[in-house]
Amino acid sequence: MTDISEWVRVDDTGVARCWWPGDTADYVSYHDNEWGRPVVDDFRLYEKLVLEGFQSGLSWLTILRKRENFRAAFAGFDFAKVSSFDEGDIARLLGDAGIVRHRGKIEAAINNAQRCVELVDEAGSLASYIWQFEPGEREGESAHGSGVPATTPTSVRLSKALKKRGWKFVGPTTVYAFMQATGLVNDHLDACDTRAMCTAARGAATIPQLRT
Repeated sequence: MTDISEWVRVDDTGVARCWWPGDTADYVSYHDNEWGRPVVDDFRLYEKLVLEGFQSGLSWLTILRKRENFRAAFAGFDFAKVSSFDEGDIARLLGDAGIVRHRGKIEAAINNAQRCVELVDEAGSLASYIWQFEPGEREGESAHGSGVPATTPTSVRLSKALKKRGWKFVGPTTVYAFMQATGLVNDHLDACDTRAMCTAARGAATIPQLRT
């Protein structure tokens, strides 16, 4: 692997990537095929918010490798189903070694499913609500020079808006990671080959409109 800068890496086939997936195959696949691509499906948006919440204090690779277990445990992230989870489901999830067994995060996922149902009733879809927070341009740079900040003014606004609605584990850092993962922002570095692909995907995406 050859470095062209401190933050962009070029593999043996000449593909330039952001530094963070390293050489780990499943991480590279996530970087190339998911991270930064626009997500407009409500179930997948809820999934990303839940998983980013579970990631707090852990590595994303840990969560990525448990994602299929999470999907099985949380009804495919169908928030209408998760919203009806009860104490028996919480006990089941706390006993599931395939996921992260953290009561607070499990209870937050159920709470957020309930809040999601409410939001969909009001706004028409989770996507239409979330995508209204898409910033018009890049907001700041990372303090360590990678070009990828930890939070932005928009992530702070979205975090506050969700918390006001009763969502949990949606601090501005978690929310910004969610925005990066779902394509609300394109934080692939300029020299990363995937950046242009994400830009094109955003141009082709149809964003649901808020119910008025």
